[in-house]
Amino acid sequence: MPKALVIGAGVAGPAVATLLTRSGWEAPVFEARSEPDPFAGLFLNIAVNGRRVLSTLGLEERLLSDAHPAPNMVMWSGRGKQLGAVPNGPAERPADGGVVVRRSWLHEVIRDGAEQEGVKLTYGRRLAEVHQHVGGVTARFTDGTEEEGDVIIGADGIGSAVRKYVAPDVVPTFTGLLGSGGFAHVPGLEPTPGTQHFVFGARSFFGYLVREDGTVFWFANLTADAPPADRSGLIGSGATSDDWLARLRDLHSDDPAPVPQILAATKGPVTVYPIFRLPRVQPWWHDRAVLVGDAVHATSPSAGQGASMALEDAVVLANHLSEPKHDFQAYEDARRDRAEKLVAYAAGIDKQKRVSKSRLSVAIRDLMLPIFLRKAGADHRNDWIFDYDVPFRGGRA
Repeated sequence: MPKALVIGAGVAGPAVATLLTRSGWEAPVFEARSEPDPFAGLFLNIAVNGRRVLSTLGLEERLLSDAHPAPNMVMWSGRGKQLGAVPNGPAERPADGGVVVRRSWLHEVIRDGAEQEGVKLTYGRRLAEVHQHVGGVTARFTDGTEEEGDVIIGADGIGSAVRKYVAPDVVPTFTGLLGSGGFAHVPGLEPTPGTQHFVFGARSFFGYLVREDGTVFWFANLTADAPPADRSGLIGSGATSDDWLARLRDLHSDDPAPVPQILAATKGPVTVYPIFRLPRVQPWWHDRAVLVGDAVHATSPSAGQGASMALEDAVVLANHLSEPKHDFQAYEDARRDRAEKLVAYAAGIDKQKRVSKSRLSVAIRDLMLPIFLRKAGADHRNDWIFDYDVPFRGGRA
């Protein structure tokens, strides 16, 4: 039985391990964290292309049991004027719109599904080195242990230890944005079924939705010329969660309701982190090591495609590994153009989120954006993002 060492238990790792197990591989997953964190990661969008893979994994129904369907995105100016709406998915197909879920819930669903398929997940195993030899690969961990396999798959995120072996010169690019977010309950704030709201605030970009139980999911994107030296960089060293929350309340104090009310009702914890992307990684593989997900094409959350692209990678890589010849170059060729195009697409949205200090620029944006968004609901130019579908070709050996 061939063996793949999968590094990282986020989205891509357990997904590709599940599919490889179905194809007759042994595919243990090694995670650096000591245990799963049920509160980590805030929330994210799962687009229909990602849901197709979850359906293949037999996990879509469970994921949707705790999801907020959000096929519509409504844009607001910092003065409270509605600028327009765009579909969160392919045009004129609301049933294929995105859903918003807690990141920890997505991880739990995929992780549980993998374990039910017989995948072994081990925590507290941080990769230190990769060594390749005739016929296989050795993973050495910081605890002094080693694992042998036929291939090693780096599904370990933007700070990937496997990528340091595959493409050691690659450095992530700062997007110009800092991210933050949290959860709140605001008395009297009505649910937003089917919708997320986005506000071009005076000093920071803000997004929110309200679930049926009244829970508010919110995020803020702060503009920055460079990433802070540490996560307290904008407000002084030693900054606490309360310090960050106070800073965010100040930044959004002049924004329209319910933004200030959401932040006032947030109890934390709240942190701020720099957002990076990987515009191009060359190569995606080296000998018996290969990269998937954020380890090879990390993108900002602006396009709502990070998790869905990771799931796509899992299917395509599993398909190539289920063939007699393990052709990593064919996997890269199948995925590179699409991944880089999506990273660039998200980067374009990032620019719109950056706060301009020019009143004229803001006025022009608020004047022109409604014109551009007027026909967005019937604009099919971005359907390519969502209509990607590669069936899994493997199966039980």
